[in-house]
Amino acid sequence: MNNSDNKFENLRYLLGNLGIDILIAIGKGAYDFQTIEIISGVPIECIRGRIPVLIDLQLVVNSSKGYDLTEEGILFKQKIEKKG
Repeated sequence: MNNSDNKFENLRYLLGNLGIDILIAIGKGAYDFQTIEIISGVPIECIRGRIPVLIDLQLVVNSSKGYDLTEEGILFKQKIEKKG
């Protein structure tokens, strides 16, 4: 397992299913807590707790229009979708 695969696996376990669902929802256009909840089905309380983690891991950024994926977030989302 190379370093990139190891980082991916570590992030996947750190975020868990709910964090990954939130990240994917943002990638599909969700930009605030309410749209993230609608698209992902994750409760608002969980979203509030995981967004700071996604930001700290530099997977998500809070922009003027809401939450967006960073380049790292886009790459992580693509790997998640590829691996299934």
